[in-house]
Amino acid sequence: MKVKIVTADPAHAFAWTEALRAEPAFSVAALERPLREVNAIVNGSRPDLLLAECAAAEDFLALERLAGAHPEVDVVLVAPDLSPDFLMRAMRAGVREVLPAPAAGETVLAALRRLQRKRGAGAAIAAQPARHGELLALLSCKGGSGATFVAANLAHLLAAGGRRRVALIDMNLQFGDAALFLGNQTPPSHVADVARNIARLDADLLQSAMTEAGPGLWVLAAPEDPAHAADVTPAQVQAILRQAREGFDFVVVDVGRSLSAATLAVLDEADRLFAVLQLTLPFIRDGKRLREVFRSLDYPADKVRWIVNRYQKDSQFSLEDLRRTLAIDEPLTLPNHYEAVAAAVNQGVPVDSIAPASSIARALRELAAEIAPQAPAPQRRWLSGLFRGASA
Repeated sequence: MKVKIVTADPAHAFAWTEALRAEPAFSVAALERPLREVNAIVNGSRPDLLLAECAAAEDFLALERLAGAHPEVDVVLVAPDLSPDFLMRAMRAGVREVLPAPAAGETVLAALRRLQRKRGAGAAIAAQPARHGELLALLSCKGGSGATFVAANLAHLLAAGGRRRVALIDMNLQFGDAALFLGNQTPPSHVADVARNIARLDADLLQSAMTEAGPGLWVLAAPEDPAHAADVTPAQVQAILRQAREGFDFVVVDVGRSLSAATLAVLDEADRLFAVLQLTLPFIRDGKRLREVFRSLDYPADKVRWIVNRYQKDSQFSLEDLRRTLAIDEPLTLPNHYEAVAAAVNQGVPVDSIAPASSIARALRELAAEIAPQAPAPQRRWLSGLFRGASA
């Protein structure tokens, strides 16, 4: 990777150059001048990555112009201003990461190594045969249904310990927290940021915006600020989902509760749709309303499955009541196991990891196996079996 350093501080240029030269994969060149006074692309060879220090507003304006003209060059920025507004402007300009100034050499090296790994992962995806991963959308009939818990844990199980590539996308754009169900890492980006950079969307950009939550499992988080939900258009959602299909075997989308133009784009794109509810009157009432929405959208009956979460056989309403009220076939059920679910949610880990023998973990494994059956074990060849039998 060709790395160009641009900073007006000679001490920073020296420290960063020395640190990066410890990584054999980096070819480093430095310009000891303010970014506003140089053309980082013309001055020397064209870099793969620009490490730039912005000490003044004019430097950042020069960076915005450069990033707009050369979106193929990744940018890591060192700046004293880490306010939300500045970080948002940097993300919109296409900056991959912002480091607080002054940045130590080891901090810069760690950041560039992270970016190098992401670039390598993106290149590996691009080199693979084109996929058309299956898109599963989970929609809550009413707030508190547990749809996010189901989506996160289903994505974990579908990844099968890295045997499949699975993306979990949080489309609950105002109050989404799906990432918290699988870990406590700070997401590098979110759906709204990817949407703003939709013209640059490719496998590499999508991968760099996601958090690796486990072997084969990647999460694209919802925005922290609910106001950013208004920035996401249906066309952008469609583009993100189609890009995700190309790189993953399964794309699991937590749609949330509200229906909007953006979330309807998810439902339209989905191969299978799971509506999550509980056996209480408010849920059943809203489930009936949702069923009418599905009918008005002309979704085929086999596209929609209904999941009764926190199911108990002694509920006041029965599964037969639900089938009759919604005019549906047999719903799926997930048992009520409060202790295991609460422990998993509070610790931010899949329930299959913390309580694999629990009834809810077993039911989720059965659901994952129904969606994606395991490949059968290879059969023994008759000749090898014959020899083993003869030697017994």
